[in-house]
Amino acid sequence: MKRFVFSLAWGFATIIVLASSLVSAAVVEYTWDVENFTVERLCNEHVVTAVNGTIPGPAINVREGDTVIIHVTNKSPYNVTLHWHGIFQLGSQWSDGPEYVTQCPIAPAGNYTYKFTITGQEGTLWWHAHSSFLRSNIYGALIIRPRLGHSYPYPRVYQEIPILLGEWWNGNVEDIGNNASLGLVPQTSDAYTINGFPGDLYNNTNCSTQ
Repeated sequence: MKRFVFSLAWGFATIIVLASSLVSAAVVEYTWDVENFTVERLCNEHVVTAVNGTIPGPAINVREGDTVIIHVTNKSPYNVTLHWHGIFQLGSQWSDGPEYVTQCPIAPAGNYTYKFTITGQEGTLWWHAHSSFLRSNIYGALIIRPRLGHSYPYPRVYQEIPILLGEWWNGNVEDIGNNASLGLVPQTSDAYTINGFPGDLYNNTNCSTQ
């Protein structure tokens, strides 16, 4: 009888632990548009393809255990897929994003919904296009914080500022990527960027936007 009562108590305690773990998880949902728009860099205006009109694109902010759902509509003239760099796709491989590997690309005017759960991961990763050279402008931060009630593995900092390093080309990146795939000498970038902008060491004199 005592053994039976102990088994019931142990099972009840296990249910409580599992329930508390599920309560701390959330569903984090985003709606993104991949689209063309005009930006000014290095004193020149360029039409670029990016997410929601920004370079870098939107940051994903989640906690370990959360389920991420991202509805993507492709309003650009190019095929595109998105990849969540470093995420363990456990049973959600169709949301991994490599073009023609785990999914067909999202065609112009098409849409696709990515869904995956953050399992056993904390830290800062990134997401990016997995289609040709579009990844040069389609990218962003993916920040995974500990579950609610769990501490960081280091002292809390005063402020968090994601820093994304990239490159900028004065030209259509799709054309540049296509030329490289034909065996031509790859065109080197015109600038390195921090959070989408070139630094003061480049020729930005009298530019309204760097």
